[in-house]
Amino acid sequence: MGARPDLYTLGFLVSDSARLMRVAFERRISQAGLGITPGEARALLTIAAAGGSRQLDIAARMGVEPMTLCTYLDKFQALGLIERQQCSADRRAKRITLTESSGDLIERVRNELRAVMVEATEGMSEEDRFLLDDTLKIFNANLQMANSSPSPAAADESR
Repeated sequence: MGARPDLYTLGFLVSDSARLMRVAFERRISQAGLGITPGEARALLTIAAAGGSRQLDIAARMGVEPMTLCTYLDKFQALGLIERQQCSADRRAKRITLTESSGDLIERVRNELRAVMVEATEGMSEEDRFLLDDTLKIFNANLQMANSSPSPAAADESR
């Protein structure tokens, strides 16, 4: 095996790979004729993964402004794909749930995502794909933990 990767290079590689994957996903969704935009496709997959979550939490998970998500949700609701339900813990908040009629569209979006992943992992063995998956889960969990902890500067200011 070669030299250990420079952490800066590794960070750049992960970031650039995520960007390229997003571009490929957006291209496929745009060309698939699904009647939704790439942003709406991402929102639909996020809602499916975080079923019953509050609008604000879904927007945060996607990294978009709540008003951007609200536009997507309005369209989804008009199409009968989602329902907005009152949050029992906070009357101001709405929980988003998928309707049965969303299943076909979600599956079609997932098929496009699978096609992107086939392209992205071409030439990799099954073992390499599992290793990549496991490694990225650790990478992601570490970053989530780091981002949920107060920054060192914030800790210093509170003293």
